[in-house]
Amino acid sequence: MIEIVTTRGSEVVDITPKVQRAVRESGVIDGICLVYTLHTTTAVIVNEAESGLLMDIIDKIKEIVPGAGYEHGENGPAHLQASILGNSVALPVENGMPLLGTWQRILFVELDGPRRRRVGVKVI
Repeated sequence: MIEIVTTRGSEVVDITPKVQRAVRESGVIDGICLVYTLHTTTAVIVNEAESGLLMDIIDKIKEIVPGAGYEHGENGPAHLQASILGNSVALPVENGMPLLGTWQRILFVELDGPRRRRVGVKVI
């Protein structure tokens, strides 16, 4: 289990090193790694961790699902935004590490922070 403490209402956190550590510690050489958030107002995605892109992700998801006027209430938009982005990613494991492309990173997306969050990593 990975613990993340977010500091803003919406932010993207690169959790790649923590996932890599979890895979290494699992002892699995070749398999699959599932990374999943345990929260309904967060997401896990794979993308580049360039700062401009990270801001674009937050800005555009808020544009797609603007805030206010939802039956669920104040954090209704965060639930919908998280649903669009997705709560998990599955990655191949090769040679004891998650298989990622040159610029790919595993990113945790906070949409209703700041909060203490947990991300599960299951390696098989």
